[in-house]
Parts: sequence; C-alpha cells; structure tokens
Amino acid sequence: MLDALRDAVTGLIGPGTGRLAHAPADHPPVKAARIGILLANLGTPDATDYWSMRRYLNEFLSDRRVIDYPAWKWQPLLQLIILTKRPFTSGANYKLIWDKERNESPLMTITRDQTQAVAAELTAEYGDRVMVDFCMRYGNPSTLSKVQAMVEAGCEKILFCPLYPQYAGATTATANDQFFRAMMKQGRQPASRTLPEYFDHPAYIEALAQSVERAYAALDHRPDVLVASYHGMPKRYLMEGDPYHCQCQKTSRLLRERLGWEKGEIITTFQSVFGREEWLRPYTVEHVAELAKQGKKRIAVIAPAFSADCIETLEEINGEIRESFEHAGGEVFTYIPCLNAEPAHIAALTAVIRENLAGWV
Repeated sequence: MLDALRDAVTGLIGPGTGRLAHAPADHPPVKAARIGILLANLGTPDATDYWSMRRYLNEFLSDRRVIDYPAWKWQPLLQLIILTKRPFTSGANYKLIWDKERNESPLMTITRDQTQAVAAELTAEYGDRVMVDFCMRYGNPSTLSKVQAMVEAGCEKILFCPLYPQYAGATTATANDQFFRAMMKQGRQPASRTLPEYFDHPAYIEALAQSVERAYAALDHRPDVLVASYHGMPKRYLMEGDPYHCQCQKTSRLLRERLGWEKGEIITTFQSVFGREEWLRPYTVEHVAELAKQGKKRIAVIAPAFSADCIETLEEINGEIRESFEHAGGEVFTYIPCLNAEPAHIAALTAVIRENLAGWV
C-alpha cells in the first residue's frame, strides 16, 4: 500500500525533483501534497505593557462576534474610554501570570505544548503527509500567517481546529471567520474543513473525568460540591439561537454521569461578565459566595470550556472567584487546572481530529 502511494507520488512530481513528471524544464517546482492541521485558540497579547495590551484588546473588543453593538455606538466608547483605562488593569492582571523567562503568557506556552503533542501523535500515524501547527484568533501567531505558511509548504487540504469544546458565536464562529478571511487571500485555495464542537465526545468527557478524579485523590477532604464554571455570554445570544448554554449543561451532565455522582454534586455557572446587560446565570463569582453562606465550606472549581489555562482561569477563577468564596466564609477552595497538554486531553483532541480527517488520509 505504501509502495503504491510512493510510486503514485513519484510519478506526479518526479523522484526527488519537486518537478512534475513530463513537465517543461522551466516549470516551477511543485511540492508534494500535504494536509494541514491548524489548531486555533483565542489569543494573547505580545507583552504586558500598555500599547501591547491596547493592540490586543482593540482587536478583541472590535470583533462584532464578541461585541455586536452598532459601530457608531460602540467604537467611540471603546476607543475613547475603555482602551484608555483597561490596558493598564488588564496588563496588571497579565503580569500576575506572565512567564518572565519565556516572555509569554501561559496560553501561548500551553497551546504550543498541545500542538507539539498532537503533531507527535499524528505524524507517527501519517508521517510527513500531515503538517500540524497553531494560530491565534487575536494577536500572534496570526491565522493568516499560519494559513499562508501551510499553503507555501504544499498543503492542499487544511483542517481548521478551534480549541473550543462548546460552540459559541464569540469563540468557534469568529475563529472560523478569521480562517475563511485568510483563505480568501490565497491564490490557490486548499480544500478546507472546520472541526465541529466536541462538547459531548466520549474522549473529551473521559479526560475531564480523569482530571477531577486526579484532583480529588490528592485532597484530604472531599469538596462539598464541584462548580463547573464556563465562560459567560449575554443571555440575549441564547435567546437568538446560540447553542452554547445547552452544550455547557450537557457537558456538566455527562461529566457527572461518568463520575457516577448524584444530581447536585456538580453545579454549572458562568464567569467573565462584561457590560450592563444580563448574561447567562448563575454568575460564578456570586454563586460561590452563596454556596459558602449555605454551608458549603469546601468547593472545587473546574473550567470545562477552556482547553488551556489562561487569564480567565489563572487570574479570574484562582483570584477573584476564590476571594469571593473565602470572603463569604468558604474555607477550602480547590481549582482543578484545565486539561492543557495532559495525555488524556491529547488523546481526545487527536481522536476528534482523526475522525474529521476521514476521507483525506
């Protein structure tokens, strides 16, 4: 089988020449066809200084998938007020988690580690027929730069993989939008696919369950409740048909069933509320305080919607949300890290990717 494939490829491009067989001598070199697998995460500022933070926040908060208010109303507020003050506070928060030796955020480090691990699994299976890399929706490395690199490397097909288990317009859809914009700039467009949400994939649920079991096994006392904190979004989006809320609820239910727990042992909440309109409830920062007042003195918090630890988990959950719980009388707060580059997570991502490569390899 492999010999036949090798002979077919050799017949197309000529043995080791990079030139089409029977082509004129002045024909430009042609690279052997490959399949690109491009992982994508939200993004990170290049540094924690004011201007780096402003550039990043401007790109993020100007995305109509994230903030859908009319530009005439939103942009003056963003440019004249929010981006005057917020880069300072956001920069201070990033400094709390910034890796000073590598001069990068944990999200950058973890996404790179995930990519290398996934690449190792897929190249072991498919060899150099596949090319695995990563990009960010906001900031660097940009989606456009990585799509162009894959095209230049000979990728005639690209599987674009947003690292969001649950679908939302402000995460999965905007990542796909940026991928399609990058494709529009290519003279020779590769065939393309986008990875669908995998919120209920058995391998993903298994990875979550293993992370909970591992964390609980290391504790002296079992938490009274596990809080599954998902990134929030305006309730209006749910009413307009976004499936994110329902998918979060199903992830929590499947996790509880896999763990064999009773109803009530896992509570679904939503964090990172922004602006004045109502967002998905209950709000994590408020609900953990209510739990403490109700006598739930020991809680654990997991963030199933985040594929990698980032500012929303390392600073918000382990900072603001922890403080809310403790100030209300809570005693033991346990944060369970994201799946990151854990072997079970890499196995889950690889399984989902492999399923979506069907017919291509």
